[in-house]
Amino acid sequence: MEILIRKATSSDMLAVHALVQQLADYEKASEQLILTASDYVTDFELKKFDVIIAESTTTGVVMGMALFYAAYSTWKGSYIWLEDFVVDEQFRGFGCGKLLFDAVVKEAAQTNSFIKWQVLDWNEPAIKFYKKYKANFLSDWLTCRLPISR
Repeated sequence: MEILIRKATSSDMLAVHALVQQLADYEKASEQLILTASDYVTDFELKKFDVIIAESTTTGVVMGMALFYAAYSTWKGSYIWLEDFVVDEQFRGFGCGKLLFDAVVKEAAQTNSFIKWQVLDWNEPAIKFYKKYKANFLSDWLTCRLPISR
């Protein structure tokens, strides 16, 4: 299977949203996904985030994506926050995830930064994948969230 890795366009946001929905379902949190594909288009066009797509060269189907944005550490400078990284279940095992993650690593290397992300402690397949990259798992930091009404 031939896989094309490329930057997303606005027209990819429906596929990106579908992958995020698939991820939300996997994480048993589908009710928490409140944004629509239309919201993604708007925010993408406002450059609030960027996306790298893995696409089948034979069918044009989006197989996976990595959604990220620039962030800033007061101690270390700019970095990339990898918000969501997902490969459609039917395309796992073809090397798509490695190609996508390598593309994000390359994106970070171009700005001399680092990548930061979260993984659920029960998501063993993802943890195993990240360990292949020798990722540091920061157990001493707790994630905090303060909901603000939209």
